[in-house]
Amino acid sequence: MNQLFCQSCGMPMNEELFGTEADGSKNHEYCLYCYEKGAFKQPEATLEDMINLCVPYVKEAGKSETEARTLLESTLPHLKRWNSAEKTEGQTK
Repeated sequence: MNQLFCQSCGMPMNEELFGTEADGSKNHEYCLYCYEKGAFKQPEATLEDMINLCVPYVKEAGKSETEARTLLESTLPHLKRWNSAEKTEGQTK
């Protein structure tokens, strides 16, 4: 099976880390830290907010502040949550 990654924060996920829908079923796209009961836990968060939130966790994995920020800035914009927001913004302009 392919490794799944949260489509909001980029965290690797397994069954225990899946978020939940309003009916309690598992959501396989978003982790439990980002998505619960069918909604994002931080609905007002911007991409920059998410990058700032994730930097300390990437640093715990052995990256420097600069390496962590560079990694997140290059990967998070391509995830479903942020990619969809960019498409929506582009359509409203």
